[in-house]
This record gives sequence, structure tokens and C-alpha cells, in this order.
Amino acid sequence: MRSDPGRRPTPDRPTPARPVTDRTGPDRTGPDRTGPDRTAPDRTVPVIVGLVLATSLAALLAVGVGSVPLAPDRVLAALGTPFGIPGLDASALELKIVWDLRMPRVLLAATVGTGLALAGACLQGLVRNPLADPYVIGVSSGASLGAVIVMIFGSAAIGGFSVAGGAMIGATVLLAAVYGFAQQAGRFTDIRLVLSGVAIGYVAMAVTSFLQLQADPGALRGILFWTMGSVAGARWDSLPIPVIITVLVAGWVLTQARGLNALALGDDDAIALGADLRRLRLGLLLAAAALTATAVSFAGGIGFVGLIVPHAVRLMIGADHRRLLPATAIAGSLFLILVDLAARGLDSPNEYPITIFTAAIGGPFFLFLLRREATS
Repeated sequence: MRSDPGRRPTPDRPTPARPVTDRTGPDRTGPDRTGPDRTAPDRTVPVIVGLVLATSLAALLAVGVGSVPLAPDRVLAALGTPFGIPGLDASALELKIVWDLRMPRVLLAATVGTGLALAGACLQGLVRNPLADPYVIGVSSGASLGAVIVMIFGSAAIGGFSVAGGAMIGATVLLAAVYGFAQQAGRFTDIRLVLSGVAIGYVAMAVTSFLQLQADPGALRGILFWTMGSVAGARWDSLPIPVIITVLVAGWVLTQARGLNALALGDDDAIALGADLRRLRLGLLLAAAALTATAVSFAGGIGFVGLIVPHAVRLMIGADHRRLLPATAIAGSLFLILVDLAARGLDSPNEYPITIFTAAIGGPFFLFLLRREATS
């Protein structure tokens, strides 16, 4: 083979190896795209332990605060007396205050907070929009409409169901309508889901407002108080239903963390990773709707929890849903216990609706998120 006299021969050099990227998996030279960033410190365990401790302390404080305040040692005595713990002896009045009046309220606040927070995390992952909230799918508006119908016209107007039952039926009917309108060629898209939920939700809100104008003035205050959220009506006999539904649905949601991580990469990458998008989206939608409907049915319309809590947790431990979901569940309980404590302790013995406080916190937090999104 002849060589060019104007060029000096150069030894053969091997072509540098390029990083291998698997189409169906993460980049092997970098952090896992569907998992936690291995280069960042993992603060999951300290954050979750801190949230558990803070929730326990908040619950203890909430049980002791009220129109009849109880010192922490008396709260512990009342909690331990039924179990025969030596050295703990509470009076009959203390036992009634703690076990009959305040413990059901604290447990319902924790249950509702967990449900709304997980619903928010679900929907934010489902529609890939960090500003999504459980109320964008309109379920809460349907629940409020069903509850108001029962309050105004009686249980006979909706098949003999109670206020909670009417709220659950209203939420189910509205979810079916949203899902029907969100369909396009046999499947629903994120944008159609949000637009359908917002539109149908506003229609339900308009009907609810019209019915409130027809209500008796004496009942209007109770209706307004319920629609703005409260856990004052918590009782032991009504707790099993929201607790069981929330625990079962939350347990399923926690198993979908990898699917939510795959969904965050986009439809093409999620399919390449083996995700069944139709089944995943429908399951997440039903889970978020069930959690929201249960919360609204037993505690009224409480806003901003599903927006605030997932973002606050995301800022602490990142966006990996394997870490985000369990921490969000605990943080939701903590948040609503503290908010309910403020609602009934700020001007005791008077009590305020919970949404007044969640909106006061959520409004500025929403503006902060908008500002943060714009700058990033």
C-alpha cells in the first residue's frame, strides 16, 4: 500500500469507547434516572425518623390542648390507664376528654392529612405538573355537592345515606363524568383530564352555591363550616371507614413508586421501561380520587394540603417517589394535626374551619412555587 509522501505515518489508535446507554435502562455512566441520585447525600432515613417523632409529639400536644387543657403528664396518664400501666392513674373526666373527645379528632386529622397529601403526590406524578392538586380532578366539588344535598333535603334525597355517604356518592358520580369527558380515542390524556376536572368541578360548585342560597338560614352556617373543612365531628364509630380506605389505598400507592418514576421520564421512556401506561394512569387516578373523596366525605373541603406537603417533602429528600411517597404520608398527618390544633386552639373555645389556615399557608407557598418554577 502506497503512502502519501507529504504525510508522516501515524500508528493506529483505537477509537475511544463511548459510554454505553441502555435504551431500556439508566445511563450506566451516571446516576440512575429512575432512582435516587447516588452522588447526593441520602437524607431519607433522618427525615422520616424526624417526621415520625414530630408527628408523635404533635399528636400528644393536640390531645392536651383544648377548652380544658391537660398537662403532658396527665395526657400520658389518661393514655396509659386503660392498659393498666403501673404508676399511671387518670380521673374519669380526663379519660373522657382524651379518649372520647380528642383522640378520635387527632386520628381523623392524621388520616385525612395522609390521604390528601398522597393524593397530591399521585396527581403531580400522573399529570407531570408540580402544581397539580387533588382538587383539579373535581372530586372534592362532587363530594361537597352530595353532602350539601343531604344537609338541605335530608338523607331521603339520596337514598337514605348520611352526609358522609352522600359526599362519597357525589364524588363517585363526578369522577365518572370527568373520566368520560377526558376520554379521547379510548384513552385519556393528562391535559384532557385536568381540563375536564376543572370544568365539571366548577359546574358542581355552581350547583352547590345555588343550593346553599335555598337553605334555611339556621342550617347555612353548618353547611359553610363543613364545606370549609373540619374534623370536629370525629367519633370512634365513624373512624373505621376512612382509616381502612386510606390505609388500603395508601398501601397500593406506595407500591407504584417505580411506575411514577418511569412516568416522570415521559411516555416513550416509560413504555420502554415496561410500564403499562393505561393501567398505571387509571389506577393512580382512581387512587387519588378515592383518597380525596374519603377525606372530603368525613372532614369537608380542606384545600392546599395536597399541594403544600408533597412539595415540602420534595425539597427535603428529592423527587424519587420511592422516598417521596412514604415521607409525604407521614408529613401529611403532621401538617393537618398542627393545622387543626391551630384552628381550635388559637381562640379557644371558639373554633375555625381548617381551610382558613391551610389557605393562609398554601397561598404564599403556591406563589413561592410559581416563582421557583419561573427562575429554574
